[in-house]
Amino acid sequence: MGNFGIWVLTICLIFQSGYGFYLPGSYPLKHVVGNSLSVKVNSLTSIDTEMPFSYYSLPFCKPLEGVKDSAENLGELLMGDRIENSPYKFKMYTNESDIFLCQTGKLSSGDFKLLTKRIDEMYQVNLILDNLPAIRYTMKEGFMLRWTGYPIGVKIQDAYYLFNHLKFKVLVHKYEEPDVARVMGTGDGVEAIPSVGNKGSDVPGYMVVGFEVVPCSVKHDGNLVKKLKMYEKYPSPIKCEPTTVSMPIKEGEPIVFTYEVTFEESDIKWPSRWDAYLKMEGAKVHWFSILNSLMVITFLAGIVLVIFLRTVRRDLTRYEELDKEAQAMVNEELSGWKLVVGDVFRAPSNPALLCIMVGDGVQILGMAIVTILFAALGFMSPASRGTLITGMMFFYMILGIAAGYVAVRLWRTIGFGDHKGWVSVAWKAACFFPGIAFSILTILNFLLWGSHSTGAIPFSLFVILLLLWFCISVPLTLIGGYFGAKASHIEYPVRTNQIPREIPTQKYPSWLLVLGAGTLPFGTLFIELFFIMSSIWMGRVYYVFGFLFIVLILLVVVCAEVSLVLTYMHLCVEDWKWWWKSFFASGSVAIYIFLYSVNYLIFDLKSLSGPVSATLYLGYSLSMVLAIMFATGTVGFLSSFWFVHYLFSSVKLD
Repeated sequence: MGNFGIWVLTICLIFQSGYGFYLPGSYPLKHVVGNSLSVKVNSLTSIDTEMPFSYYSLPFCKPLEGVKDSAENLGELLMGDRIENSPYKFKMYTNESDIFLCQTGKLSSGDFKLLTKRIDEMYQVNLILDNLPAIRYTMKEGFMLRWTGYPIGVKIQDAYYLFNHLKFKVLVHKYEEPDVARVMGTGDGVEAIPSVGNKGSDVPGYMVVGFEVVPCSVKHDGNLVKKLKMYEKYPSPIKCEPTTVSMPIKEGEPIVFTYEVTFEESDIKWPSRWDAYLKMEGAKVHWFSILNSLMVITFLAGIVLVIFLRTVRRDLTRYEELDKEAQAMVNEELSGWKLVVGDVFRAPSNPALLCIMVGDGVQILGMAIVTILFAALGFMSPASRGTLITGMMFFYMILGIAAGYVAVRLWRTIGFGDHKGWVSVAWKAACFFPGIAFSILTILNFLLWGSHSTGAIPFSLFVILLLLWFCISVPLTLIGGYFGAKASHIEYPVRTNQIPREIPTQKYPSWLLVLGAGTLPFGTLFIELFFIMSSIWMGRVYYVFGFLFIVLILLVVVCAEVSLVLTYMHLCVEDWKWWWKSFFASGSVAIYIFLYSVNYLIFDLKSLSGPVSATLYLGYSLSMVLAIMFATGTVGFLSSFWFVHYLFSSVKLD
């Protein structure tokens, strides 16, 4: 079993490294010279507001055939992606320059204000060719920086300048076998046609392996383009100087858009074409900090475990070596955990709520482990937009069976095998966490609707989410609850006294220790948390799922150990109310994650503007923190329950 675990981790590390392994979900399109290539546009995005807007909400050129939505999955819609067709069209391996796109109408007062507002808010245009986002390179202090997309414009002193000329560079890789399937058609309607006829007459195909853009602000003469149609050649040569701007935006004046494209053959092979996007800045710091964190936490956890096991074993061994008479004498002078034998399995306060939270925690933890494992194995690469969110929702719904089973079986165990009320517990487990998350999502969605953002979930998608919840997730949870009700409950090794034992006065509040216990699990997570937060809020691509999987497993181990130690400490001071404390001992890591989120908002997202953006950030952070609390709390509770059951099964006490 140990060898199997090592193999799994090795495979994860190999696959997550981003050096060219792709499983089904994205496949190469081979184009012959002259084939039409269509550029698509995604939502306008900004790290200043975190609210995406439609590309065509601004006065840009529209395609002749009209604006059409591309095929989207559930994950893309939830992430606020709105992928649409654009007027930018190329011909494979055909260099073109000075292409006229369109001249807009005279800028109205509303369009002018909106355009300048979006420039102030640092909005980026996101273009896509053959599923590759447009990448932009800039030099800063001798370092080459990579960006996805390009800014709408720039403000210099009191004037606003628009980037109205785009210089594209498409990197292509020659397909080595000219007598295999070629792609006929464009866009989503591509069709693979097997080659026929003489092999010598076949034209080799090319694959798109890179898509770069250089935005320029060029002053065009409106009189020269009055009679020009889209895609005709601009009358005079266009000089694209990225370091200078010359197209100021003025109210009541039209804007002329142009572009040029060059093709360049590249040694980059198709499976490695995402490497340029996955090369995160400060990669060495990332690797070393993660490894350092893993080593330190493993070392601490090892020490805690060794001390803890030696203490308990010595306690048990010393007691079991005594004969019955001596045991009877010792019972007179019992101290510590042995005194609470008649109360240790007394039902906690709010037992139904505990069962529901543990059931939901099992569901969330299972979803996280399975999703991250699949992502580490390459099934959810960044090339497939939205698959991560879609996968998370799918696994969450399926694991409703586990939530119902655990919640109901724990409910029956606390009730000494009583079946009464199991349907209610299963129903509440199906609705508790999803209900909280859905309420937060609805409130945030009203804010996005009010801002006319594409991040707002359409009403039709709301209906779909509700149907998925009540037609799939809830029935599966009830089925799990049914199996939990049929399964035998866990028998307690000792009897519970009728009269509860008084808990001695403690020198310090026990909840203080519980809250402080969350610092150790937080230590395993906080470095990885920075990269995850940067991915979500700073528009960076997160791809080291192999490391994330290791960190998650380590987090589970540390949560279990921390909760075990705290439960033992509470029992030693005759505090038998361990149920909720074991849950929050590891679940309190969520408090530190939320504080870290607030710290990140203040110091790393300084540019975040407006109360709506801050509310969105805090709302999404709260949802994430609640999910983490449920998952980590469940690990702590289940490990403590197993430990207490094992401890009192190991020694006979009357």
